Amino acid sequence: MKLTLRIWRQENASQPGRMQPYEVDGISRDMSFLEMLDVLNEQLILAGQDPVAFDHDCREGICGACSLMIDGQAHGPQKKTTTCQLHMRSFRDGATIDVEPWRAAAFPVVKDLVVDRSAMDRVIQAGGYITAPTGAAPEAHAAPIPKPAADLAFENAECIGCGACVAACPNGSASLFTAAKVNHLNTLPQGAPERETRVIGMLAQTDAEGFGGCTLTGECATACPKGIPLASIATMNKEWLRAQRKATR
Repeated sequence: MKLTLRIWRQENASQPGRMQPYEVDGISRDMSFLEMLDVLNEQLILAGQDPVAFDHDCREGICGACSLMIDGQAHGPQKKTTTCQLHMRSFRDGATIDVEPWRAAAFPVVKDLVVDRSAMDRVIQAGGYITAPTGAAPEAHAAPIPKPAADLAFENAECIGCGACVAACPNGSASLFTAAKVNHLNTLPQGAPERETRVIGMLAQTDAEGFGGCTLTGECATACPKGIPLASIATMNKEWLRAQRKATR
């Protein structure tokens, strides 16, 4: 395949950026999108140019590091697929592909396609933990948990914290991410001691980090590579109302 890539190049958060065109040839349809960028960077390095900076780690759809906006879509055109699992057969030969970083006020650009997502870490630090001393890993069935609760917890625990929901949201809201982290702990008995403080603290931190408000447009759930449902936000809102009522008693 021969492709034209228009890639966002930006030295740092304080410098203006621009879309820079590049031509790449000999791309296998079986390559992942990140492998294609590796080929481009090899070309740039051999030509004595600065390679394109982009985030990656496991390349197995687990870590959430591969945060790219591809042709205006978070993680690209395939649903429930991370950038590292997106293959070049999803594009036609001769295509022009736009590659940009996440666009959100809470995600300042570090360089090129890399953004600082530490705001999401601080949201988790505000409540995404349990304080119960558990010792070694308990037996799987030591704590009886109803299957609907277990299923709901697992569904939300699938969130990999990539930030696609924030990048896709017109408001730059982190509500789907925060909801996933709140719900998967609040649903389980291990998370019960911090149930109220967790949701209040994490939502307060999302505001402090500059994430936008949620208006339930649904773009977050559409962009999520793990299929976290929009209903998770409603569940989180119920948890917040419950916590507020309990705090005012």
